[in-house]
Amino acid sequence: MPKNVLKARLAAGEQVYGAWVGTGATVNAEIMGHIGYDFLVIDHEHGLGELSQAVDSLRAAEAGGTPCIVRAPWNDQVWLKRILDAGGNSIMIPSVENAEEALAAIRACRYPPHGTRGYAASVVRGSRYGLETGYAHAAKDETLVILQIESGAAAEQAEKICALDGIDVVFIGVNDLACSLGYMEQLDHPEVRRVVTKLEDVILASGKPMGTVPNAGADWRSLFKRGYKLVVGPHDGAMLRDSARNAWADYQSFKAGR
Repeated sequence: MPKNVLKARLAAGEQVYGAWVGTGATVNAEIMGHIGYDFLVIDHEHGLGELSQAVDSLRAAEAGGTPCIVRAPWNDQVWLKRILDAGGNSIMIPSVENAEEALAAIRACRYPPHGTRGYAASVVRGSRYGLETGYAHAAKDETLVILQIESGAAAEQAEKICALDGIDVVFIGVNDLACSLGYMEQLDHPEVRRVVTKLEDVILASGKPMGTVPNAGADWRSLFKRGYKLVVGPHDGAMLRDSARNAWADYQSFKAGR
């Protein structure tokens, strides 16, 4: 099984910066795969597209030499099995609320005796259709597992979650966290900042790499200074929206001044 370069970089203590592909558009993954980001997140929690489109996006991005994380729709053993079989080797799992759910996610990403992943290693894309004969034995060490903590209740369970072996990155979902505290779209609210800071302290103390997105009062520069190792910045849909809006505004300004 090919070495998971992104996992190796994080294990070595490097900081990595990536972008979202949430539109389901393979061509966007292809374009962004040639830009030079440390990684892309193919988003299937909030993003568009089905499993087959995730695989197409993986192919497109990896053609440009960019590793990908696939964000699962949910902590679903069946979906996780399918994306792992389909060649996803870095997985982000949303809305992990406690240690029991975290352990279930970890085990879903591992073959027995370490987990519950079903076996079809001799024929799946992940093993290059059986050409990687050592795939099943290497998969445990080469699969990157990122778990998201994104509620006030989950934050209270952070120490227990972080104590588990098999979590490679703990990712703070700050937007959902704020919603769970009753402060939707108020990421700079003092209570949100208090909970986030407390959660950061717990994750950093555990020694687990920490990830998140830029948010109110915390751009990617300040996040890396704080100790984050993985930050996901721009979104393909938002970049297209902003570029299109700016181009149209330029035209409207020209038209008004004629």
